[in-house]
Amino acid sequence: MRRIDARSLRGLAHPLRMSILEAVELDGPATATTLAARLGENTGTISWHLRLLAEHGYLEEDVERGTKRERWWRIPGPTVLDPSEFRDDPETSRALDVYLRGLVERYFDRVRAYVDEDWPGEWQHAAALSDWRDLRLTPEQLHRLNEEIGAVIERYTGTEPAGANAERVIVQLQSFPRRS
Repeated sequence: MRRIDARSLRGLAHPLRMSILEAVELDGPATATTLAARLGENTGTISWHLRLLAEHGYLEEDVERGTKRERWWRIPGPTVLDPSEFRDDPETSRALDVYLRGLVERYFDRVRAYVDEDWPGEWQHAAALSDWRDLRLTPEQLHRLNEEIGAVIERYTGTEPAGANAERVIVQLQSFPRRS
């Protein structure tokens, strides 16, 4: 697991780079051409941003898929961001703000897309749009809660589909304190 540092955070905090990274995260390895078509951008712009993402360690070239004319890009592994590391640096806190706001918009867009789609009843029954408002936790308890939920999700990561009815599923967890 790779920790995001100040330099790489500034390299990621750009709407198009975040869209590129999300597309590769959700749909797997891709070329500049496929990403350009998917994101409505030109190939040269996408190529430039792909190289920048690779420079910061977010992507790597998938040499097993590529040819001399066609470069494929993939995610090398998970990254971890600790926002508390950047709160006292004005230059980096701006990049953090851009990144986090972009992330929240993407999470919202994913939920909206689910709500707008016509899923069969069994999937509507299985899905959840829930929140729990009455928790009172210390920072340590909230951290432990997130770790425990992450461990449960990890048990399902990479498992083979259990049948023909299996779909790709996104689990979003948003846990944060609120002022009364």
